[in-house]
Amino acid sequence: MAGCLCIHGFTGAPYEVEPLAVHLQKKTDWEIIMPTLPGHGEELSLKGILFNEWIQEAEKELQSLLKRHEEVYVIGFSMGGLIAAYLTSKYPVSKLVLLSAAAYYVNPKQFLSDISALVRDWRKGKITDNELFHRYKSKITKTPISATLQFRKLVKYIKPHLANIKVPVLIVQGECDGIVPVKSAHFLFQTVGSSKKELCLLPCSKHHVCHGEDFPRLVEEVDKFLIEKR
Repeated sequence: MAGCLCIHGFTGAPYEVEPLAVHLQKKTDWEIIMPTLPGHGEELSLKGILFNEWIQEAEKELQSLLKRHEEVYVIGFSMGGLIAAYLTSKYPVSKLVLLSAAAYYVNPKQFLSDISALVRDWRKGKITDNELFHRYKSKITKTPISATLQFRKLVKYIKPHLANIKVPVLIVQGECDGIVPVKSAHFLFQTVGSSKKELCLLPCSKHHVCHGEDFPRLVEEVDKFLIEKR
């Protein structure tokens, strides 16, 4: 039996990767772990949390999985993708899956498009029907600037370690992502040191690829990468 660690993103929670984790639980006999990083969860409490605490929490869970399983996979979403990449550069992980991994962040063109849609819905009195409004309204008010600075420090800290990754890597990116631009996926594909790496672009997906309309394609690609190529 293998183990699989799924790491959520900045200001997020396990729900961000849960659809994929549930799929893998149904399809395999793997032990799948979805930790909640310090200060994260349904109720954010990020004040005073340092970026190394996020890494350490994920690292602790990975170390535990490696003690119980000879084969361990790591899946990381957004900031969790960078943490997953960093851990893979240090530990004997078998395969790595990066979902909307935030080597770069904020796609100006898509972000402006999303904001325009928010404004249109607000003017029409339909703001409560807007998906982005519901997803981000509480995060905007509950995320201290200090936490955002810690996120940026994390990105800067991890980037130099990407070249040390030598295991097979699947990089998945939504082409309509307003948070992480497509250039982030291309950067990762060029920078990761593995000789076996795949890039999957999802044409209709925004940032939360596990909750987008391309999810069936995502599942198909992950199955091929993690299960069928074992």
